[in-house]
Amino acid sequence: MKTLRMLVIGMVLAAAMQLAPAARATIVGSAHDFSTNSWNTRQSLCSVCHTIHGATAQLVPLWIHETTHSTFTPYTSSTLTATVGQPDGAALACLSCHDGTVAINSYGGKTNGTPAFVTGNAVIGTDLSKTHPVSFTFDSTLAAADTGLNDPAVKTVPSLGGKTIAQTLLRNGKVQCVSCHDPHKTIGYAPSSGIMLKITTANGALCLTCHNK
Repeated sequence: MKTLRMLVIGMVLAAAMQLAPAARATIVGSAHDFSTNSWNTRQSLCSVCHTIHGATAQLVPLWIHETTHSTFTPYTSSTLTATVGQPDGAALACLSCHDGTVAINSYGGKTNGTPAFVTGNAVIGTDLSKTHPVSFTFDSTLAAADTGLNDPAVKTVPSLGGKTIAQTLLRNGKVQCVSCHDPHKTIGYAPSSGIMLKITTANGALCLTCHNK
């Protein structure tokens, strides 16, 4: 009887785990939902970017999309204290569609059907000199050198559970595209934001999270 009870509990938990993601996966119906595109023959929500087996490069967990080989012009400014180079990690993953050189449907080692590219305002291009810098280390040392920045190890983000910038917004200690944007539309303000921002821009809240003036 005990074995049967444990088996039933296990089956219930397994069913709950399968249902829970669907309930909170607000990527459904978003600009990143390609499950109904004709070239997505598996009609899968996740497989355009991620795979269970055979990931190609670990820019982000289980990455399967074709990665851009572009050389980017990084952001520069006379007031910039951080060292900014070529995009890496999650930013490079984002740019693997948004630089406009790689087809959205290029994944799993091939282009699935006629190449399809992002268009309009979704195209960031390869000139990042006028966009917010990405792929740079943001730590207490940088904050001390640039007094216009909050210390990411100390400054908390109330709208994201009161954890610090370092805990909630950085990837491996770096500012990346996903520091502000949530491609899955599940974090903070992102579910109601047209451009998937984690923090609202009202009263400068997004900017003033990291910048103190």
